[in-house]
Amino acid sequence: MALKINLITQARMGSTRFPGKILKKINGKSLLEIHIERLLRCNNIDNVIVATTKSLEDDKIEVKCKRWGCDIFRGNENDVLDRYYKASLLFKPDYIVRVTSDCPLIDPVLIDQMVDFTINNKLDYCSNTLVENYPDGQDVEIFTFDSLKKTWLEAKLNSEREHVTPYMKMNSTFYNKNEFVSANYPCQGNFNSIRMTVDEKIDFKLIKILVQKLGIELSWREYVDFIMKNNLKINQNIIRNEGYLKSLKND
Repeated sequence: MALKINLITQARMGSTRFPGKILKKINGKSLLEIHIERLLRCNNIDNVIVATTKSLEDDKIEVKCKRWGCDIFRGNENDVLDRYYKASLLFKPDYIVRVTSDCPLIDPVLIDQMVDFTINNKLDYCSNTLVENYPDGQDVEIFTFDSLKKTWLEAKLNSEREHVTPYMKMNSTFYNKNEFVSANYPCQGNFNSIRMTVDEKIDFKLIKILVQKLGIELSWREYVDFIMKNNLKINQNIIRNEGYLKSLKND
């Protein structure tokens, strides 16, 4: 019996630093549409689900995502862990791939490789961010449905609910705990200083350059090579995972 793999990406119009960013357009396509087009090219994914909120401003996300050929789930705005868990109940997958919509140029080949790695190594949790060598904006997490359910039942801190996987991560074998068998997906090189995510307007400026110069079909490494060759450091002073660090302070 074939394993069922769902990909869930979280998306909402609200953003503290850059409201409405996911519908900002480049060459006639919004960042969210570019993101979804790339996700739909994954070969190891059975369903792409956009998990948004019940906020009225996210009505337009539901309309657009249905038009683009992906499933939609609307849930809790602040408890994103609850949103992910209930979205996963739509299809009861064996594994869930988690990405976020502020990563428009997420690499579908990288996702497929990580799915194979996770299954072949019988992991409960896999990420390419346990060791942060990939560019910010190529962040992928994969976990079993059972691991998500356990996390949903046991995670209590606001930071654990808002960011979905901290409880799973910190209670994994990577951190010498035994609740979840985990591993980091390795990177050939260190590209930690490269930002391909969109948190602020200066990030959008970089993505606009990449899309206008190179299109939306390339691998993450081809975009990175272009950034490095042209010394595009316009957004490299922004702190990685700033939202999560803020949540930790508020716990």
